[in-house]
Amino acid sequence: MKDTLKHRGKRNQLAGAVAAKGIEDKAVLDAIRAVPRHLFMDSSFEDHAYQDKAFPIAAGQTISQPYTVAYQTSLLGLKPGDKVLEIGTGSGYQTAVLLHLRLRVYTIERQLELFKKTNLFFRRMGYRPKKFVFGDGYKGLPEEAPFDGIIVTAGAPMVPRELLSQLAIGGRMVVPVGEEDQTMMLIRRASKTKFERQAGGAFRFVPMLEDKG
Repeated sequence: MKDTLKHRGKRNQLAGAVAAKGIEDKAVLDAIRAVPRHLFMDSSFEDHAYQDKAFPIAAGQTISQPYTVAYQTSLLGLKPGDKVLEIGTGSGYQTAVLLHLRLRVYTIERQLELFKKTNLFFRRMGYRPKKFVFGDGYKGLPEEAPFDGIIVTAGAPMVPRELLSQLAIGGRMVVPVGEEDQTMMLIRRASKTKFERQAGGAFRFVPMLEDKG
């Protein structure tokens, strides 16, 4: 598939729809306009690419709703050059948005089928996260910590403690917490032992999987 003027026009409309729902961060809206979401989906579903909705992808997972991507990214409040850990690479769409913001992106995918598919896609498209690994998101990447931001793109039954320990002082984690439905939580590490928590809107994500092996 190509990225045409028609696609770019649809992305403009999509960014407008996301802004109308309350997203004000110009850099994030520019990323929504820039990243060709249709390339992250099977070509037979191209007509759905610029609708503001989630859509099924491989391994029983979904490509997140653009509003959700923009909402989580805005909550992170990161600046170019900051170091961010993404839990749940999925199709790579959220990863691409983070890369467009010129962040140093480390990303983990638990589903081997998706990891292989997205890894090939990244190579073909020239997307270059600092590190892309197949592994257990609950464990994070302690060897690369601390992170200025951590974004979790799957529903966690509780806030993973190991991820909290990998936040830099002043860093933020955005994580949807809950079983069937989730509340978006913004957690800021105020000091070595103190974390400030703020509850946001209600969302529904696929569940965050733990490596039981």
